[in-house]
Amino acid sequence: MYFLFNSNKMFFLFILFFSTMISISANSWFGCWIGLEINLLSFIPLISNSSNLLSSEASLKYFLTQSIASMNFLFSILIKMTLMKNFEMNNFISIMINSPLLMKMGAAPFHFWFPNISEGLSWFNNFILMTWQKITPMILVSYYLNMKLLYSIIIINVMIGAIGGLNQTSLRKIMAFSSINNLGWMIFSMMISENLWMFYFFMYSFLIGIMFFLFYILNMFFINQLFINNMKFMIKMNLLINFLSLGGLPPFIGFLPKWIIINFLMINKFYLLTFIMMMSSLITIFFYIRIIYSSFLFNYLKMKWFKIYLKNNFMNLINLFSLISIMGMILSTFLFM
Repeated sequence: MYFLFNSNKMFFLFILFFSTMISISANSWFGCWIGLEINLLSFIPLISNSSNLLSSEASLKYFLTQSIASMNFLFSILIKMTLMKNFEMNNFISIMINSPLLMKMGAAPFHFWFPNISEGLSWFNNFILMTWQKITPMILVSYYLNMKLLYSIIIINVMIGAIGGLNQTSLRKIMAFSSINNLGWMIFSMMISENLWMFYFFMYSFLIGIMFFLFYILNMFFINQLFINNMKFMIKMNLLINFLSLGGLPPFIGFLPKWIIINFLMINKFYLLTFIMMMSSLITIFFYIRIIYSSFLFNYLKMKWFKIYLKNNFMNLINLFSLISIMGMILSTFLFM
C-alpha cells in the first residue's frame, strides 16, 4: 500500500507499465530494446530501498544481470541488421536473440539471479518481477521462435523449478522457483497460441496475486512463521486452496490451463515432454503441501495468546477468490464436454 501514497514510486510504476507497451508495439528490434531499457531503469528505483540493505543489493544485482542481457540483445540485433540483410531464419542468430530474452525473464538455465533477487524484494515488488516483468521478453521471444532451443529450455525450466524449491525455507525463494517452473509451461503455451499464453499468464498472475496479498497482510517471509504464528483456521484454508490451485491440482482452477496444454501435448504425441512436465508439477505440489502441512499441524503452545485476525473486508475478498478457485473447475468441465 506504500506505493499508493508515494508519488515517486507511482511515477516509476507508470513508466514501468508504459515501457512494456513501447516494447510490445514497437515495429523494429531497436524499439523493443529501448522499451526494455526504460523498463529496467524504472524498476530499479521501485525495488531499491535505502533503509534495507537486502533490497539495495537486489537492485544492484538486477541492474547488472539485466544490463548484460540487454547488451547481448543489442549485439544480436546489430549482427542481424548488418550481416543478414535478407531476414532468413538463421539458427545461430535466433539462439543469440532468444538467450538474452530468456535471461531477462529469469528462465533456466539463466535463472541464477532470480531467486537471489526475489529474496531481497517486498511482496509487491516480487509480484511485479514474477508477472509484469515477464510480459515483454516472452512476447519478443514469440516473434522469433527457435523450437529446438525452446523445447530444451522448457524441460530445464520445469525440472529446475521443481527441484530447486525442495530444500528452501524462504517463502520468497519457493515462489521464485515455482515461477521458474510455471515459466516452462508458459513458454509452451506461447508456442501453441498467443491466446492460450494470455490465459495461462492471467491465471498464474491471479493465483500468485492472492498468495502474495495473504503473505503481505500476514507479514510472512519464512516457512517457520506459518507455524509460530497462530492463525485463524479460515486463513489456513485459504492458503491451502490457493497453494493447491497454483500447483495445478485437478479440482481447482489452476489446473485448467495446464489441462489444455496437456491435452495439446497428448494429441501431438509429445509423450516424454508430457511426462516430465507432469512429474515436475507433482514435485511443486509436494513442497506446497509441506508448507501447508507445517502451518496446519504445528503450533507452539507459548504463542497461543497471539492470534492473527484479518479485517473482515480483506477476509471476505480472499474467501471470494478461493471460492472462484474451487468453483472454477466445475464450470470449466463444460469446455471439455
